[in-house]
Amino acid sequence: MTRFAFNVHATDGRARTGTITMRRGEIRTPAFMPVGTAATVKAMKPESVRAIGADIILGNTYHLMLRPGAERVARLGGLHRFMHWDRPILTDSGGYQVMSLAALRKLTEEGVTFRSHLDGSRHLISPERSMEIQRLLGSDIVMCFDECPRADRPLAEIEESMALSMRWARRSREAFDSGGEHAAGAALFGIQQGALDERLRARSAEALREIGFDGYAIGGLAVGEGQEAMFATLDFAPEQLPQDAPRYLMGVGKPDDLVGAVERGVDMFDCVLPTRSGRNGQAFTWTGPLNMRNAVHAEDTGPLDPRCSCDTCTHYSRAYLHHLHRSGEILGAMLLTEHNLAFYQQLMQAMRDAIGARQFAGFAADFRRDYLRK
Repeated sequence: MTRFAFNVHATDGRARTGTITMRRGEIRTPAFMPVGTAATVKAMKPESVRAIGADIILGNTYHLMLRPGAERVARLGGLHRFMHWDRPILTDSGGYQVMSLAALRKLTEEGVTFRSHLDGSRHLISPERSMEIQRLLGSDIVMCFDECPRADRPLAEIEESMALSMRWARRSREAFDSGGEHAAGAALFGIQQGALDERLRARSAEALREIGFDGYAIGGLAVGEGQEAMFATLDFAPEQLPQDAPRYLMGVGKPDDLVGAVERGVDMFDCVLPTRSGRNGQAFTWTGPLNMRNAVHAEDTGPLDPRCSCDTCTHYSRAYLHHLHRSGEILGAMLLTEHNLAFYQQLMQAMRDAIGARQFAGFAADFRRDYLRK
């Protein structure tokens, strides 16, 4: 069985469409990965996630390490069996929490010692421990351990952080390769760092190429720098990475972020936005986001999005969705989450089709006209 292969089928400008082939199935690119932080895509059954078109989901190393514990998941047969998902799973390395939990951690060359946000217990995540956790979970795509600095830190600190992440990347590679049967069937992605600086990102990309990975992530973006700065970085960052491997933009994002990033050569994405928004009454549609709590929807018998074929849009009115969210009913979160994830998958399919037809520039212009018109 194929461990990992990436084939590009068509390009249009810098945008490209292809397929990642792994032992648990194919991943069509550009791909959006729903986030299943704690072994669940919130408000969704796994079979529903697959039904709306997702080929792969993401799990969170930090959260699963703390609860229920990676060793327990392994004893229960691995993450796929535990959560009833038989398709590929990508697990992040815990590196993002290194940044987001800065007040609870201490960073050294060895790794990161931190206090659990659940009970205050002390833990160490090193490159070696991160690889062990992801092996115990049974991840299909493993992310190397890194530090994710904010773009507004001094350049000297960003350079020092990038260099540390590259040393950790080599240790991650070595630890992953010693993983026996799991390493023989899984893939390892490196993570480019360097914030918004082209020179630092070029050095990071060179270091990652030297080590060698199955795929390459663009880290350190979507951490508060804004879309304009992110796109300016994506004007050069993807081209610094190997062209024959998938390029994954971590933690992005809004629908117009996805279109702009695909335009610049990115192949894979993840973000909590569609599920978090669904729980909080925000719907993404082809004509822009909607707040279903607003009174304008109270007597609207039309579908949420006439261009969407998901179950929510087929069977439920805007008025009903408005009622559910104003009443705090669980069903409101379920229906809006399903729609948002379906919309994201429909958007990815539309981009794949447009690239295949060599019509991506026109698609992107039409999308922005309709989505951003408000």
